[in-house]
Amino acid sequence: MPALHPKGVNHLALSTRDMKGQLEFWCDVLGCPLKALYWMHGVEGTFHGFIELDEDSYVAFVQHPDNGKDIEYGVTHAGNPGAPVTAGAMQHVAFHVDNMEDLLAMRDRIRDRGIQVLGPMDHGFIQSIYFAGPEGLSLEVATGSAIDERAWIDPEVRDLCGISEEEVAALTKPADYQRPSDPVPQPAFDEDKPHMNYPPGVINAVMGRSDEEVWEKASETTPPVKVD
Repeated sequence: MPALHPKGVNHLALSTRDMKGQLEFWCDVLGCPLKALYWMHGVEGTFHGFIELDEDSYVAFVQHPDNGKDIEYGVTHAGNPGAPVTAGAMQHVAFHVDNMEDLLAMRDRIRDRGIQVLGPMDHGFIQSIYFAGPEGLSLEVATGSAIDERAWIDPEVRDLCGISEEEVAALTKPADYQRPSDPVPQPAFDEDKPHMNYPPGVINAVMGRSDEEVWEKASETTPPVKVD
């Protein structure tokens, strides 16, 4: 049985106040086709857009009427691939191409649209170019795969992170998981565990719903446009 873990990014959701500007950048500058643009399910007044990286991988945009407009580098955005930003925020995101020739072609396509590109750079296990997107996004395109953890886990950095050799062994070979015959019940709320942010009192009501109720009441599968 293959190891159970996420196999890739189905979609990366980015906040925007300018859906049109983001779509024009991703579709024209980067060449990614628009696949969906509709009212976001269950979120009043909010647009949802999807552009395609591959048939099972997308970048999504969420234009909420209350999205903030103020960018503060070092807090809300990093601004470049080595700058600080608030913990938990996206520092930068890198997208994959198959080989160096495609990487150079992407560099030239982006520059052809008037966008500055830094690189390529060779990082050993990947080769990368760096550039900016609308609304302060810090972006990368890279090629490379199959990182050899024996060569790229630095003992000095491991120690500075407070990770022992034994812990590294566990981290590089996560335990297998066998799903039990009965579904695992929803854990009780624990503020010390990662949890979604809802208004006070709402989290228990939302997470207290059964999986069946969530599936029945929160699902919306009808496209906004009928396709013949």
